[in-house]
Parts: sequence; structure tokens; C-alpha cells
Amino acid sequence: MATIGQLSSRQSQNKRMAKRKKNSLPVIGWREWVGLPDFGVKAIKVKVDTGARSSSLHAFGLETFEREGQDWVRFQIQPIQRRRNKTEPIEVQVLEYRSVRSSSGKAVIRPVIIANVELLNTVWPVELTLARRTKMGFRMLLGREAIRRRFLVDTGRSFYGGNLKRNKKPASSEN
Repeated sequence: MATIGQLSSRQSQNKRMAKRKKNSLPVIGWREWVGLPDFGVKAIKVKVDTGARSSSLHAFGLETFEREGQDWVRFQIQPIQRRRNKTEPIEVQVLEYRSVRSSSGKAVIRPVIIANVELLNTVWPVELTLARRTKMGFRMLLGREAIRRRFLVDTGRSFYGGNLKRNKKPASSEN
């Protein structure tokens, strides 16, 4: 049986190990701008959602088709919300179809693709379910499977990777 001194020593050692491990991972906020280099998208705002297991990308005009005996999907994305004129057409192979519980609690079958995500100069492959997220606040969710063992999340801050510089509208001149 361990003595109180031994337990205390073990707990201290465990805390130091946990702290060392935590400090070695970069920190991100609950909102970030990420790139999707496979699709030519330099910036799309994501919600880092540690409560969601999988990651999801807003896709519309979703159309599945077959190419060389494999399932593919064609869709469009709007990387910047409220900019309907800026869409990116995409064609990519489907990894699988997966049952996913939506935010309303309803299970739906969604196509899953793999795409590289770029954040804080790190690029890695992420499984993305494709969903219509028109009414949602973010065009993309980055779930815990995508960030596990890569980042720590500061739930009180946003945009550790920097904020998107928006082009200001020119001031209208009154003639």
C-alpha cells in the first residue's frame, strides 16, 4: 500500500508530465481561420468544436457520381459567409458514407471525404462530412478527432492564427 508521501509524489510527477505534454502542443482558439489547400481555399472560418467527434464542411449543390468504379461527389462551398458570389466548385472521391447525428439530434447519412487542412503552418488530412450548414454560424466545424494530439484549445479566445484581413468597401462619394 502506498503512503501519503508516495501518492503526493506520484500526483506531482503526473501533473508535471501532463504540463510538459500540454506545453508541447500549439494552442488554438474556439474560432480559427483555416486553409483547405486541396480545394484552393486560403481561408474559411471554422468553429473548433471539442464536443463534436467529426468535422463537417458546408456543401451545397451536392451531387454524387461514379468515376472509374469509385464514388465521387461534386459540390460547391462558400468559404466566406454572406458572400454568395464567391463559391468554389469541388470534385473529390468519397471515402465512405457515415451516419452522423446532426445538431438537432437527428441521425443522417452523410458522405465523408478527406481533405488537407492548414492551421498555424501545419497541414494534415482530416475526414470531413459534407452537410448543408446554411443556417449555422460557421461554414466548417473542426471536431475533436481532427485536433486530437495536434492542438490545445483555449475556449476563451479566438483566432490564434490571426484574423482575416477584409477588403474595406470604398467610401461612397456624394456628388
